[in-house]
Parts: sequence; C-alpha cells; structure tokens
Amino acid sequence: MAYTNETESDVWNFLFVELADPRTNDWFLVKSPVPIFSIVGLYLYFVLSWGPRYMNDRKPFKLEKTLIVYNFLQVLVSAWMVYEGCVAWTTYNWRCQPVNHSFTPQGLREARGVYVYYLAKITELLDTVFFVLRKNERQVTFLHVYHHSVMPLISWGTTKYYPGGHGTFIGWINSFVHIVMYTYYLLSAFGPKMQKYLWWKSHITNLQMIQFCMVFIHQTQLLYTDCGYPRWSVCFTLPNAIFFYYLFNDFYQKSYKKKQVQAADALNAKCAAAAAATASDNNNDITAKNLNGLPIAAACDTQAKKNL
Repeated sequence: MAYTNETESDVWNFLFVELADPRTNDWFLVKSPVPIFSIVGLYLYFVLSWGPRYMNDRKPFKLEKTLIVYNFLQVLVSAWMVYEGCVAWTTYNWRCQPVNHSFTPQGLREARGVYVYYLAKITELLDTVFFVLRKNERQVTFLHVYHHSVMPLISWGTTKYYPGGHGTFIGWINSFVHIVMYTYYLLSAFGPKMQKYLWWKSHITNLQMIQFCMVFIHQTQLLYTDCGYPRWSVCFTLPNAIFFYYLFNDFYQKSYKKKQVQAADALNAKCAAAAAATASDNNNDITAKNLNGLPIAAACDTQAKKNL
C-alpha cells in the first residue's frame, strides 16, 4: 500500500510539478487541476440541471446594470490582452515561436498575459449563468456550453505548461473577436433603444469563423517548422479548430440563413398576392397606382431581381 501511494505521488509530482513551468505553477488556480475541473463541473451542473430547475417557477432576472458592468469589463480585459499581445510580438516569429521560459521582464510579461487570458475564460462562464437566470434557454446551445467548458481547461494547460510562444496567437485573435462580441452585448444590455445600432450581429459569427480559419492556418505551420514549441499540440488544436468552425457555421446557417430564406419566401408570397390582386382588376387605374405607390412594390421589384 505504501509503495502504491508513493508511486501515485511520483506520477502526480511528475505531471503537475516537474513538467510545469516554474514561473506560473504556483499562481492562483494553476498548480492543481482539481480547482479548474471543479469549476467547470459546477458550471455544467448549474447551467444544465440545477439552474433551469431553480428558475422553472420564477420570473427571469433582468440584470440590466449587472450586464452593463460585466460586458464593459470584458471589453476592457480583451482590449488589454490584444494590446499586450501586440507589444510582446515585436520579436514574434509568425512561422514558429518557442516559449520564453526565462524570468526576464519580457518572458514574465508573456506568461502574465497567458494567465490573465486563462482567468478571463473562467469569468466568461458567467455568460451562460446570466442566460439561465434571465431564462434565455434558446441561447444555452451545445455550441455555447461546449465552447465555454473547453476554453478554461485549454487555457489552464497552456498557462501551466506553455505560457507563451506559438500558441498565444489563438488567445490574441480570440481576444480581438471578444472585443467586438462583448461590445455588442454591452450595447444590447441598454435595451430596445439600442436595437437600431445592432444590425451587425450576424457578422460576429462570421468573424468567429474567420478566427478559426486563421488559427488553423497558423497552427499548421508547426507541421513543417520546428522551433522547440511542442508539435504534438496540433493533434488537439487543428481538430478543435475544425470542430469549432463546423459548430459556428451550423449555428450561422440555422440562425441567419434560414431566417433570410423564410423572409424571402414571405415576401415572394406577398408579391404574388399583390400581383394576383392587380391582375384581377387590371382595369382599375386607381388600384394599380395605389399598389405601385406602396413600399411593398419596391421590395417586390428588388426581390424579383434577386430571384433572376
């Protein structure tokens, strides 16, 4: 029994101490995998089970001020991480960049940026918590929950073992996308009066898909370039980029393309009805003039051109 315990201790020490980066290993929520896995586990339990049951017979929380403050802080943190990435990459090799494991100011700055990104992924779990508390069940999709569950775990591994180098491009481009995304959430939190300024919602999903394409291209360089950054990481990053792209593209098709087709079909039906009404009374000049003067006439003309 003592030998078994000693062996288990040696394995734990090897995996979570010896292999870890000594600069970040003692930082909050980094040393052991237990805290982050517990946080993600509690998150999944809340958003998939306890939370919906708790809110079942309750009115949704509004949380207007909370969402304004939360989204504003997320924009600030994302902007800071983009800035830090730009500063750190003055000596960055875009083809392949090793991790700077030194205790120099630059090395520590890169590690700190990765660590802040990891903490940000934990705070972003509140996105789904707010959805549940506001009873926005339609937004708690597989895509959303999977994305928010996986990212903190990936970020923990990166912070613990490889805080810097080639993989930081993923965090940089993701933080840029989050500036746009959380700005949208921030404006929408102000209520219906801001709706006219939020026409660009669908473009956020397009931006996210572009992000995964860029990550895929950037990560494939490790397949034919060796700089000391672990090449085995592509076994995880490339399939994950493809999977995320597929999920976001599926979401885009269902959320936006389908609505566009439905709207076009509805307009075609209205145009057909208007044309039938005109044909049934084509001797009535007043009716014809009134029909041509309606806004739907211009819309029908535009739709007809699209259908050609």
